[in-house]
Amino acid sequence: LVFDEAHRAVGNYSYVFIAKQYKRHASWPRILALTASPGSDVDKIKDVCKNLFVEAVEIRSESDPDVSPYVQDVDFKFVKLDLPPEMLRVKRLLEQCIKGKVSELRKFGVRVFNFSKKDILALQAQIHARIAKGNKNFDLLKAISILAEIMKAHHALELLETQGIAPLIKYLDGLFADALTSKTKAVKNLTADLSFKSAFILAKKLFDSGVEHPKIEAVKDFVLKEVEDNKFCKIILFTQFRDTASKLHEVLESVGILSRGFVGQAKKGNTGLSQKEQAEMLDLFRDGMFNVLIATSVAEEGLDIPKVDVVLFYEPIPSVIRFIQRKGRTGRQEKGRVVVFVTKKTRDEGYLWSAKRKEKKMNSLLEKLRFDLNRSFVENQPSLKSFEKNVKIFADFREKSTGVVKELVENSVNLKLEVLNSADYVLSSRVGVELKTVEDFVDSIVDGRLLEQLKLLKKSFEKPVVVIQGSRDLYGVRNVHPNAIRGMLATVAVSYGIPLVFTVDEKDTAGFLIAVARREQSSGSRDFSPHADRKPLSLKEQQEYIVSAIPGVGPALAKTLLKEFGSVKAVFSADVDALTKVSGVGKKIAESIVRVLNESYIV
Repeated sequence: LVFDEAHRAVGNYSYVFIAKQYKRHASWPRILALTASPGSDVDKIKDVCKNLFVEAVEIRSESDPDVSPYVQDVDFKFVKLDLPPEMLRVKRLLEQCIKGKVSELRKFGVRVFNFSKKDILALQAQIHARIAKGNKNFDLLKAISILAEIMKAHHALELLETQGIAPLIKYLDGLFADALTSKTKAVKNLTADLSFKSAFILAKKLFDSGVEHPKIEAVKDFVLKEVEDNKFCKIILFTQFRDTASKLHEVLESVGILSRGFVGQAKKGNTGLSQKEQAEMLDLFRDGMFNVLIATSVAEEGLDIPKVDVVLFYEPIPSVIRFIQRKGRTGRQEKGRVVVFVTKKTRDEGYLWSAKRKEKKMNSLLEKLRFDLNRSFVENQPSLKSFEKNVKIFADFREKSTGVVKELVENSVNLKLEVLNSADYVLSSRVGVELKTVEDFVDSIVDGRLLEQLKLLKKSFEKPVVVIQGSRDLYGVRNVHPNAIRGMLATVAVSYGIPLVFTVDEKDTAGFLIAVARREQSSGSRDFSPHADRKPLSLKEQQEYIVSAIPGVGPALAKTLLKEFGSVKAVFSADVDALTKVSGVGKKIAESIVRVLNESYIV
């Protein structure tokens, strides 16, 4: 089994799950993991090795004798530009706003030693963790709001320094529009800040007068010269933001340069390209139908375009993985060039040297890892599977892509996916489990779903259980009064008599499900049915229950079928033509019903 772009094999990425299943089920497992950019964090590199069961590391550089015949030279060039004085004034106003917010933070007991985005994010995480543990004093809540203001101001500053006036104005227009209707204090307070408001007014004037970032003109001039020298040249122009990609496309088209924007799939408020459209665009680029592919991060990995003459970075990026991936788009069959546009005295310079420093660090780490790595950390990994033997659990089809299902499979559970009407997981003939994340539990209180689900769960199982999964504070995920949440918890536990179990994450939830299933199945049969719920009280309910158990039917359609045909026997005797005449039953469902009812049972 070969994993390309192996650096992705961390966390919940599918590579991790696939590797574990392959290792478990293959008779003679052999895994080869390939990556040009493993990163500069030794712990993450070791994590990738562990997740893919790597027992030895081989490193090749461009200078190695078995590689050098197959790689081409890549020339680097840095185009350094100054922000014009009028943009520097906007920059100073935004920096002044951020400094003011940082000073305000200190009044609430929060010490900030650095204004960087990374440090602000770390501080946000620390305060959220304290709040999640129940520490909800006013100072912490106010600090969270101020940090949100700082992050928004930071983003505005980044757009100004690295992108241009047009993307900045689009972002600020959105913020000031939100401030008119939003109840979020961070947005209202930030847009009321004198420095921030002044920056917006000045930026608006610059936009109206046609002032733009010097990078735009520099990119246009560079591309024009390249196309004049070689009208068949291929250029990939990378940028972080879709708005910038659109602006660059507009500018290049205005001077007769054939270009296309290559972005990911559609996001809220944006257009995007489907996978089919992406493939078609790449084919056109390979065939030389246009000169410039203006791409966001979606083009950084996996593109096979043999002859790219130049790769342009509209802005440097601090990620060593993305830096290597971007520059790897050129120099494949012929000598290539990389040109990086850098704005002086801005975060562009910091990002550039950060990526280069991390690349050097990565190479030295890999050399060390080559000698240090051994198989001890991938063998004999402790797991629930070591003491679980073929526990059987039914899961609803809608749960199939969740982390809980993956954890159950990894722990050798005999997992069956079914259409379950009244639970997410069935652990025995009498135990059904409704699983809610912390966020979903609160949402289901607000929209009224929870009570209906509880009634059905209680009616269907002798021993129903509700599991609430997540480490977030139940009382802090939405603007819902704590008494409303406490009232619902009391209703679940007392009025319905359903136990509430709190778990931390998917792994914890899977462990709990296995423990209950093992207990239930240790003395009883493991050959239970997911529909062996508590029998309904009335004949009508029993009839609905039997018909609803057919895959693809469910409670609502069961009632419709019984009304149409009059009895369970008549439903079961109906042919495809008769079934398709019923509202809500298509040919596919009808054929499925007939097949289930008439096919011979095969042991």
